[in-house]
Amino acid sequence: MTMRSEGWRRVTALIGVAMLTALPAFAAPDCRDVEFDGDRYTVCTLRADRDDIRLFHSDAAGDLLGSFQAIDSALESEGKHLSFAMNAGMYHDDRRPVGFYLENGQQLGPLVTREGPGNFGLLPNGVFCIMEGRAAVIESRAFESNPPDCRYATQSGPMLVIDGALHPRFLVDGTSRYIRNGVGVAADGVTVHFVISDNRVNFHSFGRLFRDLLETPNALYFDGKVSRLHAPGIGRSDSGFPLGPIVGAVEPVN
Repeated sequence: MTMRSEGWRRVTALIGVAMLTALPAFAAPDCRDVEFDGDRYTVCTLRADRDDIRLFHSDAAGDLLGSFQAIDSALESEGKHLSFAMNAGMYHDDRRPVGFYLENGQQLGPLVTREGPGNFGLLPNGVFCIMEGRAAVIESRAFESNPPDCRYATQSGPMLVIDGALHPRFLVDGTSRYIRNGVGVAADGVTVHFVISDNRVNFHSFGRLFRDLLETPNALYFDGKVSRLHAPGIGRSDSGFPLGPIVGAVEPVN
């Protein structure tokens, strides 16, 4: 029996993969509790061909937004609000993005393809790119050689899944365990799974969730320890100190 089939036998999920990917038109973000190999996660599934997915860092005056509440306030002038959000990449002490960051066509940081310290520099790292009607997670050097037409993009690292394989540096018994969050895009290029762990997990377990349960060929780690989720549909909105890049889905206020 392969590791993949063994993994499936150990899955205890509150929803099936079909429910994660088959969403009706104009549905709210589908946020669900999932248990996989004894670890608990919250999975929020959106569609890039239907949902208004954006990245947020600063307001029009260049001042840091930094929180879900500040973004909601900034959206009031559009008659809209956040229906989903989570932190979306690493940042410096002043909350500037680490690496490449593109918000509505404006670039705030350079693409970093060299190996470096910390999780961000654990190559391969990658870029989450939001295009018109599509989304992708792309390894950074591949992104550099053939950059797509992103409206929004954020670089982070390490990659969790690269073309169906786990990051080569992940260890099954890795001792670094944190609350972690990340993103994976399905092979259809439109189904986007945002995930936060609800207990501490290592990289290997987190990567396997994306590869073996959600079946995303490419997935990217956003961050750990500071990971937060805003999902009003399930009554959750985590708070804390100011964040750097934030990804969110925007909907009209009813």
